[in-house]
Amino acid sequence: MHPKTTLRLAAFAGFALTASGCAQQRAMHYPSLLPRPIESRSDAEPPVAPVATAEPDPALDKRIAVTVASLDGAKKDFAIGATKAEALAKAAQGQPVGSDRWLNAQSALAELDVFRATASAALTELEDATIARAAEGKPPYPALETARAAAQAELDMETARIGTIQASMPAA
Repeated sequence: MHPKTTLRLAAFAGFALTASGCAQQRAMHYPSLLPRPIESRSDAEPPVAPVATAEPDPALDKRIAVTVASLDGAKKDFAIGATKAEALAKAAQGQPVGSDRWLNAQSALAELDVFRATASAALTELEDATIARAAEGKPPYPALETARAAAQAELDMETARIGTIQASMPAA
């Protein structure tokens, strides 16, 4: 073979190899343009179920009224007893532990605990009614929730006031 022919043949083979490399299919290396599963889901908020409203319950209303009346009575008695206990605690300041004034103030504090126990019992009764309604799958009852919150606030106030009076007296 002639050297020019060999050179032409080598150049043609090199060109053919280069051209075949360019003609290679590359579609397999790119990602699909079809929608992905995450792109077809909805990000909309789910519909909110309407909140059930409580139906009137005359028996529960009566029970709440009786409990609130008991709480109101204890509240008035506590206010009177707390005023008395504060006066006796003030008189006991500077007195030795075990003195008559100190004992009188301690007795007044014990009376306050009785009134606080009444408030605690009222709160417990209201909480029991709330728990019973929830166990039956019934919606919250506004009058019951209001009465329970008022009873809790009263009990917290009475506990704080007893603590304040107790702190003002000589420690035993």
